[in-house]
Amino acid sequence: MQLFPHQKAALKSTADKNRVAYYLDMGLGKTFVGAEKMVSLDCITNLVICQKSKISDWVNHFRNYYDCQIYDLTDKKELHDFVIHDAAWNGHYGGALAVGVINYELVFRRPELLKLKPFTLMLDESSMIQNETAKRSKFILKMRPENVILLSGTPTAGKYEKLWSQLHLLGWPISKELYLRQYVETEWIEDYESGFRIPHVVGYKNIDRLKMKLAEHGAVFMKSEEVFDLPDQVVIPVNSRSTKEYRKFMKDSVITVDGREYVGDTILAKRIYARMMCSFLNPERVAAFKDLVYSTEDRLIVFYNFNDELNTMILAVAETERPISVVNGETKDLTAYEESSDSITFVQYQAGAMGLNLQKANKIVYFSPTDRSELFEQSKKRIHRIGQETTCFYYQMICPGTVEEAILQTLEKRKDFTDELFKKYQEEVNG
Repeated sequence: MQLFPHQKAALKSTADKNRVAYYLDMGLGKTFVGAEKMVSLDCITNLVICQKSKISDWVNHFRNYYDCQIYDLTDKKELHDFVIHDAAWNGHYGGALAVGVINYELVFRRPELLKLKPFTLMLDESSMIQNETAKRSKFILKMRPENVILLSGTPTAGKYEKLWSQLHLLGWPISKELYLRQYVETEWIEDYESGFRIPHVVGYKNIDRLKMKLAEHGAVFMKSEEVFDLPDQVVIPVNSRSTKEYRKFMKDSVITVDGREYVGDTILAKRIYARMMCSFLNPERVAAFKDLVYSTEDRLIVFYNFNDELNTMILAVAETERPISVVNGETKDLTAYEESSDSITFVQYQAGAMGLNLQKANKIVYFSPTDRSELFEQSKKRIHRIGQETTCFYYQMICPGTVEEAILQTLEKRKDFTDELFKKYQEEVNG
């Protein structure tokens, strides 16, 4: 397997370490770096934990490039065989490598994995354990791996407050309280739901010192622009007017559309329904999307939030008879994307904004914006990555003067749009 120079450099800089973090920007090939490091550690038992949508990718990667035994641990029989293999070798080195792959949502339901003998643990998209109180995080932090490999692109965007649980796995013995005090700047704001004051991240400090400490503990940071001259990125706004239903809902918090009642009786419910009023419940938005599809026969990647959005979009373009792929919480079918140059691939943010390689396309349509900065930033990298040779176009569908505009302004600051920000937005609209 031929590695790029930047991948070789990352491996060389951590050659003497058995606990490493490869914080490589999206598109720089963390999969290849992580797999090479795992094999070089020469541990008999190896466990890869990833998102559910990435299990087959990891299984196929090791199957295609390495001579080792691969186990899909979502299958109970293969899980049993993997545990038996580990027990038989009892932590020894020098035998055939065994690699087990399992997803974050399932791993904490497999207590037998806590009994693994000295093994190598690799976390793909390690930001998934940023909440150390979550079941998956608690389980993973209870494991006792001999070697650790963390893979993520998130820290390259400066989300340092989310790193503490990963630092624990790298062996940096710093308490969370001390870490946040030394490197993260916060301000206290009032939570409108509970009435309590909660900390809100506003910036970072001592960054050079932080990166030095991270490097001492095996962390490598690398951004795309530091490595490759990738093509230009062009953002094209596609505006739609807000509807009278949206304005009425924002005023009264209740409305019936097409026989369905929408009641914004909580801040979260109102925020979600307000977004729906701007997207699939907005005929002008749907018509504009249809026009975009008719304007090109190139591959299109379409990001969306809600199932109703997907159903509406598929119906809107049905008469084009263009081949369709779908990636969401229930389906991952990229057949049309791979085989047809005029395909439309619908990707739900939560299921596909991270990890997919979609550089056969150079056009993304955002049917509606996500409210999470991490998903927004990573979604752009699905097409803007190694292998992309043409300018990337991003069609941002938006309703000016609505909650969508407030969301997009927040995302451009690389922040999440929260209930607290929605509350402020409502207060400004209502005067």
